[in-house]
Amino acid sequence: MLERFSLPFETAAPEVDESEKPGETPRQMVRRLAREKAEAVAAAHPSALVIGSDQVAECEGAWVGKPGSEARARMQLAGFSGRTVRFLSAFAIVRRDNAFVYERTVITEVIFRRLESREIERYVALDQPLDCAGSFRSEASGPALLEAMRSDDPTAIMGLPLIELTKGLRAGGVRLP
Repeated sequence: MLERFSLPFETAAPEVDESEKPGETPRQMVRRLAREKAEAVAAAHPSALVIGSDQVAECEGAWVGKPGSEARARMQLAGFSGRTVRFLSAFAIVRRDNAFVYERTVITEVIFRRLESREIERYVALDQPLDCAGSFRSEASGPALLEAMRSDDPTAIMGLPLIELTKGLRAGGVRLP
């Protein structure tokens, strides 16, 4: 997604425990994880603007993470059938040498239509959304499962809200087109 800006960047996978903390809301968790990821990488690159991001799905107050298996993905999607699910996409931009921090969370409401089990099975087999919060991959065939989707940033559902990100990059001194 960052390639859209034609800016040089590198990627790194931070070692961060993504477990939920007791009493933590989905919004608190996703924001904490985004910041911890950015800070973990920024420790080795103090003069770089480092972006960390995370996404979680929330259904009726409970958070729903990455399924990790096809069986769990089918179970998650069956639970979403006919319901509204909020996808919380958070990012943090950190630069250690000047103590710059910019954090935002963008919410996307996803309204699932009533799903039949064979549709769910076909979708999971086709898209393999095992590493996606809530087993939903919007950039593939996921929209076929929906009634509607609402967000201030259409890229947020893919895990990185680019509209808000550009505001943070500009605040951090990056010149964008």
